[in-house]
Amino acid sequence: MLELIKVNYENEKPTVSGRELHEALEIKTKYADWFERMCEYGFAENTDFILVSQKRETNNPKNPITTLTDHQLTIQMAKEICMLQRNEKGKQFRQYFIKVEEMWNSPTMIMKRALEFANSERLRLQTELEEKDKRIEEMKPKEIFADSVTASNNCILISELAKILKQNGVEMGARRLFAWLRENGYLIKRQGSEYNLPTQKSMELGLFEIKETSITHSDGHITISKTTKVTGKGQIYFINLFKCQIAVI
Repeated sequence: MLELIKVNYENEKPTVSGRELHEALEIKTKYADWFERMCEYGFAENTDFILVSQKRETNNPKNPITTLTDHQLTIQMAKEICMLQRNEKGKQFRQYFIKVEEMWNSPTMIMKRALEFANSERLRLQTELEEKDKRIEEMKPKEIFADSVTASNNCILISELAKILKQNGVEMGARRLFAWLRENGYLIKRQGSEYNLPTQKSMELGLFEIKETSITHSDGHITISKTTKVTGKGQIYFINLFKCQIAVI
């Protein structure tokens, strides 16, 4: 079939440029006025046509770029517009659009679009699965650590937490970690018997436990030694906290 006007197949339905149709039909009226008059026949935006704006260069030095308004018309609208012209050109183009519609709705074209849609969906799903697998691989080290900590009921010393932090890219020794925990309200910094014990906030969050050990001295008296230990929840909490701080920096 000889192409009388370029048909755009990029939309859900085939469309043609309103300006190109205006020119092909040899309409003498200015395009904007002509198109406005055509719309009076009941054509609706986003149903029968869509507005298209294009940037065009001009020969005017003061205004080198102008915006040209065009419209993508459905074949049905283009066909009806051609019929409204009541001339030989209109008749010729109307017959052409009827053939375009017949081809678009033929079993071969319907099957072709169905296959294209299926391939597009397959590629989309494949991309989503690849991105999901990538995220899973990125999360594995964190999940493995979290699972191992959650599965363990053992609390660890703060010095041991410092070693785990180092393994996760956080350069902080035990002394610096103790100081940081005190300055940020996780450990008591007030000198005395409660020095380096968890604050009330830390205990409520479940980050620490206090291990008490009885010590029997040579004279027979007994004292209680208190040691701050990091819970499994606390280990995950502080590793995530420090990792996030590194990411922000």
